[in-house]
Amino acid sequence: MSDSRDVFEQKLQAVLEQRIDFYRGFNSADRLSGGASQETFRISIKTDDGDRILAMRRAPGGLFTEPLPGYPGLATEALLMQSAKAAGVPEPEVYWVLQPEDELGGGFIMEWIEGEALGARIVRSEAYAEIRPKLAFECGQIMARIHAIDLEETGLKQHLADISPAEFVAQTWTRYKALNTPQPMIDYAARWLTDNLPVSFEPALVHNDFRNGNFMLSPQGVTAVLDWELAHIGDPMRDLGWICTNSWRFGGASPVGGFGEYKDLFAGYESISGKRVDPDHVKFWEVFGSFWWAVGCLGMAEHYRSGPDKTVERPAIGRRSSECQVDCVNLIFPGAVELVPESSGVDLDMPRADELLVSVRDFLRADVMNSTKGRTNFMARVASNSLDIVLRELSLGQEHRRRELERLQRLFNSTDNLENLRWRLVKELRDASMRLDSAALQSHLRATVVNQIAIDQPKYSGFKSAIA
Repeated sequence: MSDSRDVFEQKLQAVLEQRIDFYRGFNSADRLSGGASQETFRISIKTDDGDRILAMRRAPGGLFTEPLPGYPGLATEALLMQSAKAAGVPEPEVYWVLQPEDELGGGFIMEWIEGEALGARIVRSEAYAEIRPKLAFECGQIMARIHAIDLEETGLKQHLADISPAEFVAQTWTRYKALNTPQPMIDYAARWLTDNLPVSFEPALVHNDFRNGNFMLSPQGVTAVLDWELAHIGDPMRDLGWICTNSWRFGGASPVGGFGEYKDLFAGYESISGKRVDPDHVKFWEVFGSFWWAVGCLGMAEHYRSGPDKTVERPAIGRRSSECQVDCVNLIFPGAVELVPESSGVDLDMPRADELLVSVRDFLRADVMNSTKGRTNFMARVASNSLDIVLRELSLGQEHRRRELERLQRLFNSTDNLENLRWRLVKELRDASMRLDSAALQSHLRATVVNQIAIDQPKYSGFKSAIA
């Protein structure tokens, strides 16, 4: 159980006094986030030069726990940041790694860094207009410095998991299979990835979550790389592919984080590493990024079904799996698609079902959002967007499923129902009895996925690319 606020502050002040050389007095400590992975505090202290802000990250509840298998843990995160800073990567200085005798739990105290971390603002804000054209090059340089860190010399090798591309694909595919939902495009992507595994690379330190939204930016450039909790040893091109994954472009048209071009990212990387970047190698990891997040989104829906988190946000994120699936389509086999027309069926009810939904949606967007703020305001927006999905489902869903069934019946020369035929396709993709180069298969998947995203999120850039 976590300490009371008074006890927590007493312990914190004792650590600051003993461990921080420039500490002269305590002002405040405010918790900034309540995330499940860790707690973050903004600490104000007195120094000889005036007040100063520090940051502390620690395990939830102030406990000392062993990191989960495959994850570095907070003490190793601190070592990662220290090693990266020594290699020229923009990072805050870590002042102290918490010890059991500090009685504050696992974690570390570090320099407070100012900067913007919201991906949408980095893509669109006028404040970053001058740095955006140079940002992809800078990100490439930072990645190259991360990948050059000596794992033996820093001691990181003994703390980090070693994950090959094949293991990464297999782990993700296994996690998806456990969800027991037939999503043929996910299985197709898994097969494609398995058939196109990188074989020529030098294992290195991989940040594994380097993307827009996970670094801090000032108008002059990147001020800090954040979130090292997924770091491992593996294929360094994983980082280059991840920052290019469409889910992390925040609506921007440019492939690198929504703000830059491939050529600039690659040039920045090559300028530091001296190694040529193979675009096809990066494409593998870009496909993997969409595949991985497609499964992650379905996992959010499963969390909603199984509990205990029954928030409106979970199922909404679950529907975003189709965004990632259409990105896989666009990367692997783009082509023409016929869209399902909106339904013009007769509804004799008054009011109609769609009118009831619109009335609730508009209430959320107007009355609720105009009279709330913070998380309640955000959740009202999410809820209203979910109602839009239901409205499009009513208009497009029945014909979309009818056409999907018709295509599958032709593909298998069968009169079976949709559920059975979809599972049949999934099983034949998994046992490799269905060829990936089948034109009929690709046409079916393209039509199914693109029409699904027309229901789930027609404003998504991947949908617009698919029908261009």
